[in-house]
Amino acid sequence: MAAPAWAAALVDGLCAAAGVPPPILRWRHARRNASSGVTRLEAGTVAVTAGTDALDQQLTLLHEVAHWLAPSPRHRGRTTHHGSDFYAIAFRLYRDHGIPDAEVLAREGGRYPAALRHARTLGLEGAEEAWHGRREALRERARVRRAPRVLVAEHRVRLVRDGRWTRCAVCGVRVVGPTLARLRRRSGRHIVLATG
Repeated sequence: MAAPAWAAALVDGLCAAAGVPPPILRWRHARRNASSGVTRLEAGTVAVTAGTDALDQQLTLLHEVAHWLAPSPRHRGRTTHHGSDFYAIAFRLYRDHGIPDAEVLAREGGRYPAALRHARTLGLEGAEEAWHGRREALRERARVRRAPRVLVAEHRVRLVRDGRWTRCAVCGVRVVGPTLARLRRRSGRHIVLATG
């Protein structure tokens, strides 16, 4: 689906001002309030799934354009996706386009909690209070959380194939990603807990 005219004009204008070629803008609609997006630098695209909230559409598009404009610094061999350089650009874009700092902190901080740390460093109004509020909410959540129950006692992981998945033969839990890679190199142990 073609992007709305306001979105295409926004992307073209920001890229022209930054002196970079604009990405291919892909747009689709979703029957939910929140929007989401992804920027693929290698493919030259910015894709937005637009929810019903107009402000969230704008914030999401600006977030993705910030990824397009931001340098991709590397830290310990890995690209820093939402680092200080990115947020310096993103917060400026939000402010330049009239999104109030309180909305930015609530929405961006809700999706990416590390944004609050960067907002404090960059001096966004209300960032200090938002950061402390999140810390307090995390402490309260930890305080009321019940202690986990042990479902399967600690045991040595024995990897087996189950169709396209790799599982622990003892407890049946799927083992994926870096944990699977580590356990393939050397054996390990784990425990299965229930937190509910």
